[in-house]
Amino acid sequence: MGPRRRGRAVAFACPAARTFTLLLSGALLLTGCGGGGGGAGSAGAGKGDSSAATGPRSVENCGRTVEIAGGGPRRAVSLNQGTTEIMLSLGLADRMVGTATWTDPVMKGLEKAAADVPRLAENYPSFEKVLDTEPDFVAASFASTLAKGGVATREQFEKLGVPTYLSPSDCQGKDNSGGGDGKRTEPLTMEAVYGEVRDLARVFGVEERGEALVAELKGRVAKATEGLDAQGVSVLYWFSDSESPYMAGCCGAPGVITRETGVKNVFDSTTDEWPQIGWEAVADRDPDILVIGDLTRKAQSGESAAKKIEFLESHPVTKTMDAVRNKRYVLLSGQAMNPTIRTVEGIEQLAAGLRRHHPTR
Repeated sequence: MGPRRRGRAVAFACPAARTFTLLLSGALLLTGCGGGGGGAGSAGAGKGDSSAATGPRSVENCGRTVEIAGGGPRRAVSLNQGTTEIMLSLGLADRMVGTATWTDPVMKGLEKAAADVPRLAENYPSFEKVLDTEPDFVAASFASTLAKGGVATREQFEKLGVPTYLSPSDCQGKDNSGGGDGKRTEPLTMEAVYGEVRDLARVFGVEERGEALVAELKGRVAKATEGLDAQGVSVLYWFSDSESPYMAGCCGAPGVITRETGVKNVFDSTTDEWPQIGWEAVADRDPDILVIGDLTRKAQSGESAAKKIEFLESHPVTKTMDAVRNKRYVLLSGQAMNPTIRTVEGIEQLAAGLRRHHPTR
């Protein structure tokens, strides 16, 4: 499914009289609604809620209108860490019944909330495992998660009456039709991330919490970059894989970090989200600072920062690079290098690294 395709409106309602069934592996799966057990409790109308938002509402999302029944989801599943951390930050753990696809430890401050939500899988769960949670809402950060080869397509969920949501950062100004991690047709901005926060807050009827979170994130960006002068400093962003490394192109989440801190990405000439670039080309660019993804997953070679640095300091092509010889490294979580609320964390950490490595700036 292309990111710009217009889709039909997706409605979901679950009055007591309505149930639907799916014959799955010889078992009859009854999809549930409302406030059942297993983490499906209501967040209530506590501080920051919008009077519990009892009426139905809708959000425009990646060419679709997603309609939500009154009261909002009570059995939500988040299939990527980015959407999970937004939902947890909005205080929605008691309205979630599953999370999946983790690259890093959960964001600081959310450990207890995350522990209260079942982790369905470290990577993609099966479609059946998601359905076993009886979800009434499914969110994902990446189009590939809600596609063939991922967990399931949006259409598969919607045929069962389960509304889905995709992070706008992976469809607005982005072409995913060519495979891989896609190309940016427009530079990503933090407004797409803030828009996602507001969308999810609206879905759950906690708009005031959403506005408070956006204000906090904006304040952190302003504080991190105040008085920073990094003009002329070049950087490279290495996400993963030492054999065929994935480096950041111009315009994804690292592009946001680049613009906010005022540095130059040595591979900003490509619109590919994460092009694979050979080490000779990296050494030729010889960036001042290496921004290194510190991932805990084990999907590819060179995931952790420690493994990446070990590689850089031993490989004959890279060990002579100026940044390697002077150990000018800035370590970021994988989520800070993805379009999420933790991109703000990336801005903060690179800004701190610039002041550390270039104290006159």
